[in-house]
Amino acid sequence: MSMVVRFSPEGLTTDQYEEVQRRLAEAGHWPPDGLEYHVCFGENGQLSVSEIWSSNEQFDAFGQHLLPILNDVGINLAGQPERLEIYNQERF
Repeated sequence: MSMVVRFSPEGLTTDQYEEVQRRLAEAGHWPPDGLEYHVCFGENGQLSVSEIWSSNEQFDAFGQHLLPILNDVGINLAGQPERLEIYNQERF
């Protein structure tokens, strides 16, 4: 079952976001298996990320690669990301 994952890190900047993306790509972990949609939004210094994943298991597997990079770049997630099961998903 697909799910939405929402991250609201404390004080996320565009530079931090781009550094994480760069490191994931260089390591061959971007885009990860199971990621259907990714969006980063908000003001610089207050960015948030929402994603749609095919399964909890695929998201958890990606977390093994993501979390060390977030820590290294100095991104504080301030708790676990919010996970919401998708009831309906349509593409137009």
